[in-house]
Amino acid sequence: MELELRHLRTVRAIADTGSLTKAAAALGLAQPALSAQLRRIEKALGGSLFDRDHTGARPTLLGELVLERARVVLPAVSGLQEEAVRFANARSTMERFRLGGTHGPLLGGLVDRLAAAHPAAPVSTYTSWSVAEIASLLIDGRLDFALIGACGESPPPSADRLVWQVIGVDPVFVMLPESHPLAGRQELELSALADECWADVPGDGCFADCFTAACARAGFTPASVYETDTASVVHLVQVGRAIGLCRATFPPAPGLVTRPLAGSPLSWRHLLGRHPRSPASSAAAAAVGGHTRAAYAEAVRRSDSYANWLAAHPRFGPAP
Repeated sequence: MELELRHLRTVRAIADTGSLTKAAAALGLAQPALSAQLRRIEKALGGSLFDRDHTGARPTLLGELVLERARVVLPAVSGLQEEAVRFANARSTMERFRLGGTHGPLLGGLVDRLAAAHPAAPVSTYTSWSVAEIASLLIDGRLDFALIGACGESPPPSADRLVWQVIGVDPVFVMLPESHPLAGRQELELSALADECWADVPGDGCFADCFTAACARAGFTPASVYETDTASVVHLVQVGRAIGLCRATFPPAPGLVTRPLAGSPLSWRHLLGRHPRSPASSAAAAAVGGHTRAAYAEAVRRSDSYANWLAAHPRFGPAP
């Protein structure tokens, strides 16, 4: 029998779990089948790989040798496969723009600018509430660039494998119906909204926890929070069912106003990501970054309340 990668994975699983029973469960095999496979592996390698008794399985000296090599070979092969997939899904020249992003107005602004600047290059988009999913598509080479958001100073997904550029930093504003008693104020204390129902869009980051913590510091627990799509958040605010949480760059909408929170207890970073070894991204990173910054600047200009507020709060807004 010739040794295969699956055999090395089997040996590693037995060593990692310490028993054939646990390894069989982890590999989705029946224990008798795993035992038979281990005997064939040991025969191919010329000796016993594990000492087995009622307490479990421990590697022999030969087993330690095989495990040492397996811990080098298996990650190397996995990395090779990942690299091959990424390059197979990317082109050496920027003949297209494959964009991913969470739901937000900046993605639309970026698409508009790329389509205008590169009319012959197809632009495609993929959106998801999950930044982890978007990051995995970048790693696999199925996207060229990703536009996401991150709460406060929380790290972006796969920060050790992807390059993330900060486009801008926004405070989180509240969205109120025009008829709300507090709509005329220029700034709101979070504690003044303690009795409100809230609405925001979902995500897999820490924003929900950060909002709950900010409310606790203000002396209350939110009565209820509706997590839904952006259009539904706007509707719930317009009909007075809830007040919304939004980025300061949220575009104007009929029947509602956006207002800053005193002290800016919550913030949001707009990030543009790419894979450092993707041929497509390295060829066009500067241009896409410039278009994204321009789309962000335009979003700021569209919000009078935010543009005016920024003048007195220079730590927010476009990144240097």
